[in-house]
Amino acid sequence: MANTADISRGMIIKLDGSLYSVVEFGENKTARAAAKVWAKLKGVDNNRSIEKTWNSGDNIYPVRVERKNYQYLYKDDTGYNFMDTETFEQLAVNENMVDAPQFLKDGQEVSMLINTETEQPMSVELPDKIVLQVTYSEPGVKGDTATRTLKAATVETGATVMVPLFVNEGEMIRVNTKTGEYVERVK
Repeated sequence: MANTADISRGMIIKLDGSLYSVVEFGENKTARAAAKVWAKLKGVDNNRSIEKTWNSGDNIYPVRVERKNYQYLYKDDTGYNFMDTETFEQLAVNENMVDAPQFLKDGQEVSMLINTETEQPMSVELPDKIVLQVTYSEPGVKGDTATRTLKAATVETGATVMVPLFVNEGEMIRVNTKTGEYVERVK
């Protein structure tokens, strides 16, 4: 058991029977009242985002989480299938557990958060930036580059990314998986 002094960003805590990840936290001190600790929490096993306030020193219930490397294999009616890179054990997870499923490609390395109490997967995280090939893109119009004009491009996973006009079909681009935005062209 821990108390509010132990809260840190990224910590997983159990609250009202659900698991939440700490996104942001802080402390409010007033002259006469006791200090309060607040946190913005994002649901791990649900899609809720909440804010919670505790009195300083209150007990919290952290959950021990392990991060393991997995490799994406394929998608079928059971969900997204991954393989543990150490034990070669396969695991299927629902789409809502994957943070950016539109950018998953065969053989891609991901990290999976696993609850050590129940040995159940909690979420699948892609790397922050990945390299993808542009499979379809309209040609850019010459002379239309005075402003930062963007066009839609389809990448090898089937997702659509807004890219600058100079990016053409067949080129490799780096994409931010958290925001879905174009980062740079890869040579």
